[in-house]
Amino acid sequence: AAAQAEAEAAAARPGQGTAAAVAPAGSYQDYAMSKLGGSGSEFTCLENLWGKESGWNPNAQNPSSTAYGIPQFLDSTWGGTGIAKTSDGYRQIDAGLIYIDTRYGSPCGAWGHSQSTGWY
Repeated sequence: AAAQAEAEAAAARPGQGTAAAVAPAGSYQDYAMSKLGGSGSEFTCLENLWGKESGWNPNAQNPSSTAYGIPQFLDSTWGGTGIAKTSDGYRQIDAGLIYIDTRYGSPCGAWGHSQSTGWY
């Protein structure tokens, strides 16, 4: 039970695992779905949000701002996630989910905000 609790706690702290942690594999969407615990409705919202923002392209760059990557974060947004700006799409997803959870509570909360304002 203690080992499972530690594994769950480590999973809740993206990027703070052990050196032996296995690098993510698979599509960015599959990785995001796994981070959401397989929640279909929340993933649908996230898929819509990041599909609109970047088409899930980790190298997407807004030509008129510093918005970058899958979540289209501004340079100033990265710091609040505890993850440095990166071209690694999997780390971008980790940062994006931290931001969404902190600011909107869920991907559907972020998607709803985006639909009403045009940004999140």
